[in-house]
Amino acid sequence: MNANLSSIESTAKRPVEQSPGSSFDALCKSGLRILRHLLRNPMTLAGLLVALLLVVVATFAPWIATHDPVAQNLANALQAPGSAHWFGTDEYGRDIFSRLVYGSRITLYIIALVTVIVGPIGLFIGTVSGYFGGVVDTVFMRLTDIFISFPSLVLALAFIAALGPGLEHAVVAIALTSWPPIARLARAETLSLRNADFVVAVELQGASPARIILRHIVPMCLSSVIIRLTMNMAGIILTAAALGFLGLGAQAPLPEWGAMISTGRRYMLECWWLVAVPGAAIMLVSLAFNLLGDGLRDILDPRSE
Repeated sequence: MNANLSSIESTAKRPVEQSPGSSFDALCKSGLRILRHLLRNPMTLAGLLVALLLVVVATFAPWIATHDPVAQNLANALQAPGSAHWFGTDEYGRDIFSRLVYGSRITLYIIALVTVIVGPIGLFIGTVSGYFGGVVDTVFMRLTDIFISFPSLVLALAFIAALGPGLEHAVVAIALTSWPPIARLARAETLSLRNADFVVAVELQGASPARIILRHIVPMCLSSVIIRLTMNMAGIILTAAALGFLGLGAQAPLPEWGAMISTGRRYMLECWWLVAVPGAAIMLVSLAFNLLGDGLRDILDPRSE
């Protein structure tokens, strides 16, 4: 009898493992929930489609572009949109459509690289600050306040002045000005979890602070951080375009959208397409990421429902 009781107790203590089928069912249900939300919210779906279109255009740019984006042909300079050049040509006879297509690669490169840099930095500073508190929290938050106190574009210009113009330097400058909101968000999430029962239980088991932060707190912050990063992409695009417009980002002859507006502004009264086409692309992509971020907040953050 005692043997049977001990067998039952050992079975009860044994963790229940989910079968592959149950995991697959849970994944399918999650996917269907997201799909239903997208179908109910056409604005979020539109944002997702535009973001996917940006990725597709950037990936297949050599096959989508109709001309060499940097090849000059002064005989075709400042041609209006037509069958030969869908979006017209610039002052050097370069095809605007092809430059717009290849410019999507630069835009996507900046978005991806800045996001990869900003996410881990913001998560590290925010979670460490919120978990340890005290002097660590004070130092990290005062540093964050210093960065937040300046407009992001002004701070990016200061870093560019120190680093010099160029695409890589623009990425670094934008990343250095984009992490404070992520850090503040991660800190707020960590403070709400710091005294949670599961965190206290793990601490009583002797887990190190690094393990608690990485294994238990960071995963709980990811959904909010992903939402914020998605919404930050619109700001990243606008800051990159501003730096390109000022000649501090991607350098000629790279077809960066902000730089295209800068070179075309001298002819904008007679040749509207030089400014309107890249300006519309910047506005459309920025709006798409804002809409996508709003939709992701509704999906991933249950507190918003």
